Amino acid sequence: MSEFLDRLHKLVSERDILISDHGYDELAEDRITAREVIAGIHDAVIVEEYPHYPKGHCILVLQKDRAGKPIHVVWGIPRGYNKPAVLVTAYRPDPELWDENFLKRR
Repeated sequence: MSEFLDRLHKLVSERDILISDHGYDELAEDRITAREVIAGIHDAVIVEEYPHYPKGHCILVLQKDRAGKPIHVVWGIPRGYNKPAVLVTAYRPDPELWDENFLKRR
């Protein structure tokens, strides 16, 4: 596991979380609840990490919804800050764009 994902786990456990406006829109569009995304971070698997993203370090992880279906979630921490954990976006990955495990782009 990455040190960054460990930091996110800690922030989420402390309920130090912000959901971006874009994140809310994407959650609603794919009928994913914020609650299941937040609860699922502790079982997240890293897909890609973006340490030099202009708005701050972020990470794309694979999580599961309450039915066990895959969800890609981008979590981040704003540049220049140590908190909060920001749920940037979450969506159901397109099987045509990802391998069968949803961990590698085709």
